[in-house]
Amino acid sequence: MINENEIKNLMIKDSLLAAPFVQEMMAATYNMWTLGWDERNGGNISYLLKEEEVTPFLDIKDKVRTAILEFPVPELANQYFIVTGSGKYFKNVKDNPGDCLGIIRVDGKGNSIDILWGLENDGKPTSELPSHFMSHIARLKVDKNHRIIMHNHATNILAMTFTHELDEKSFTKTLWQMCTECIVVFPDGLGILPWMVPGTDEIGQCTAEKMLDHRLVIWPFHGIFGAGTTMDETFGLIETAEKAAQIYTLIHSHQGGVKQVITDQELADLAKAFGVTPIEGVLTI
Repeated sequence: MINENEIKNLMIKDSLLAAPFVQEMMAATYNMWTLGWDERNGGNISYLLKEEEVTPFLDIKDKVRTAILEFPVPELANQYFIVTGSGKYFKNVKDNPGDCLGIIRVDGKGNSIDILWGLENDGKPTSELPSHFMSHIARLKVDKNHRIIMHNHATNILAMTFTHELDEKSFTKTLWQMCTECIVVFPDGLGILPWMVPGTDEIGQCTAEKMLDHRLVIWPFHGIFGAGTTMDETFGLIETAEKAAQIYTLIHSHQGGVKQVITDQELADLAKAFGVTPIEGVLTI
């Protein structure tokens, strides 16, 4: 016979699965997996939530367990997030969100997190949580509406880090020249780190520094980080850069090579027409 606690847990589970932010995480992770950007347990997402978004679906007074943070984040005290779990496969999120996702709350001093839902079977938040938290802090300084940090292994961006010089301005300009919409979608260009061991505070700090100026940051031979206000915006940002990288790769695999590109003047005309300001030092006019 089912007791009261079991009934309560079932009701919470059913309610949470209908929550918009859970549905968005389920859709985004599955879309990235089908595109081949998140093989095995590659990739992670964190989504900053407002308390009033969480409370209709979850009793925030109840917590499953607490975990101490090795990297205090007082800037994010009392903030709520839904995150992907460490070692979880994106292809499984839509069928088992309670195991693959977790809703967490940073404590009042930023020293620990309360796990409020999910991450079942003693699961942990993504191993890239330091990079995510540091990037959230950086992006909130730039735009208080930024709520998404998304990391994946976008195939053609990754391939391009082997074949293109790893200079931020040159890399940015090449992508701008591949698709007319690129300078409009990411006029702030891309940041690029040197190769670093993932999952460390060091790579998190370096990524966050780049995030002060760019919404896209590349980890060479590994993948890309994107930031934005909504899941669709952030997904679309990475998607646009990835499409440009795909075109670059297709062109450079063709025997004839490049015969023409969008010129600097044409890029400037695009920026003016769409009311965006390209990052300095990329265009030569």
